Amino acid sequence: MNQEVRTRFAPSPTGFMHLGGLRAALYGYLFARKNGGKFILRIEDTDQVRFVEGATEVIYDTLRRCGMNWDEGPDVGGPVGPYIQSQRKELYLPYAQQLVKTGHAYYCFCTKEELEERRAACEAKGEVFKYDKHCLHLSQEEIQRKLDAGVPYVIRQNAPTTGETSYDDLVFGHMTFPNDTLDDMVLIKQDGMPTYNFANVIDDHLMGITHVMRGMEYLSSTPKYNLLYEAFGWEIPQYIHMPPVMRDSQHKLSKRDGDAYFSDYVDKGYLVEAIVNYLALVGWNPGDEREFFTMEELIRAFSVEGMSKSPAIFDVNKLTWMNAEYIRRLSPAEFTTHALPYYEKAGVAGMDHAVLSRILQPRTEVFTQIPDMVDFLAQLDETYSPELFTNKKSKCNPEVAKDMLSAAIGMLSNLPAWNQAMIHESLVGLAEGMGVKNATLMWPVRIAAAGKAVTPGGAVEICCILGREETVRRLKIGLEKLG
Repeated sequence: MNQEVRTRFAPSPTGFMHLGGLRAALYGYLFARKNGGKFILRIEDTDQVRFVEGATEVIYDTLRRCGMNWDEGPDVGGPVGPYIQSQRKELYLPYAQQLVKTGHAYYCFCTKEELEERRAACEAKGEVFKYDKHCLHLSQEEIQRKLDAGVPYVIRQNAPTTGETSYDDLVFGHMTFPNDTLDDMVLIKQDGMPTYNFANVIDDHLMGITHVMRGMEYLSSTPKYNLLYEAFGWEIPQYIHMPPVMRDSQHKLSKRDGDAYFSDYVDKGYLVEAIVNYLALVGWNPGDEREFFTMEELIRAFSVEGMSKSPAIFDVNKLTWMNAEYIRRLSPAEFTTHALPYYEKAGVAGMDHAVLSRILQPRTEVFTQIPDMVDFLAQLDETYSPELFTNKKSKCNPEVAKDMLSAAIGMLSNLPAWNQAMIHESLVGLAEGMGVKNATLMWPVRIAAAGKAVTPGGAVEICCILGREETVRRLKIGLEKLG
């Protein structure tokens, strides 16, 4: 490419970061970096009704956490700022007025009530409503009279009604739309703010955006954008439209179901690196069997040719599998750092982190699983059934368990030191001395120490974490249960 590649991510600050938006940012970032270009962040806050306080900071934080640093943007500056649309307000009206002068736009004074009346009449006939160019036919004298009188107005695009508008998309190929399907979209609203549709064209041009990456829902709007570019005599950027990110073949990701936003998955205990890695593969194929990528590897591998035209399914099960693999690859110290908030939540933060992490890391798929896995360490549920002591494979029943616990209590109470190696050696030696298999002793010790049948780690690890005093106390409770 002779021209420097410039892509942009232009989110609206309306709340949390949607996974579809994050993927758009990721693909834009990867494409720019792959081609040695620039990645620009622009905040499109023209819709003040939907503006959410603090949402801009959420955008910054999310992108940075995901490893996407922008070359130009509101907080880092750049040669074509400001990078917040509301701060560019004065730029847009002169461009709209220029279009009015050349006949590519016009003033519209229709009230909301009038438009609703026409819409209702149209729908009553079973027709799709689009603006009927009513105000296009006003005389210059009438227009000036209304402007002088301060009658509220919008500025509309004057879209052609005959012929076709075509363009080439790098994913979907050659696209053609009949002009009679195009609406005269509003360019400038009554409050003087530009619409998203107008502002993004002006800003993309002024910021030198060469490749526009956005959702395929804009495929049918693109002809209207191109007509604006042509009206100004500007070069049209290349388009890369992406299919939506779906929950399944029929349903979009849902805010209500807690599966639409990046923060939903972070809160559910997924690693940021796993989310980014998986999201890259939702709608893009590297062309080989690889599934695990660092950001640098994604940059090297990314290509538009690998992008799909079909809706992309966000498979939570696949993400969970990938997250588990990422967790396995953490160092013990890294795992503990991630797990510590969950240790605190479970009330086990004061216990031996090294042993806790050693038994939990191979068993953790998402960090939110940890409190449920270790709740028994914080507090024994003394209501557990004595039937748990029965296990055919371990050749254990209540009678056998009683003997095992009695012997274990005596031995563990008198250990010269309390560590995993010592506990293991002593319990194995005790089993040998009693002429039973290790499992016959370990099973009732673990059940009494944990109060549940399924635990991360075995009897030795659990006893080590609990400490001597608490271990012996719990084993005595188990012995009492057995009568």
